[in-house]
Amino acid sequence: MISKCANPECSAPFRYLRDGKLFRVDLDQLESALPEPGDLAKKWHRLEHFWLCGRCAATMTLVAEKGKGVVTAVPLSMELRKAS
Repeated sequence: MISKCANPECSAPFRYLRDGKLFRVDLDQLESALPEPGDLAKKWHRLEHFWLCGRCAATMTLVAEKGKGVVTAVPLSMELRKAS
């Protein structure tokens, strides 16, 4: 459950969807459903939700780090530089 802004430096409480930006991150994991040989592995989708308050969303975005499943808030200007 989302309780506050995903920016660790911000303590704005989550109250309304209309204020800020909501992020849904799909962290794919491959796990074997049954341990017996010949069974197919099932692909599970672990969804996590994060929220940036309006003030933080104006200058930041969230980025998932591969392999860690960690989502960090980064300034928009850094994310734009990565994309180009």
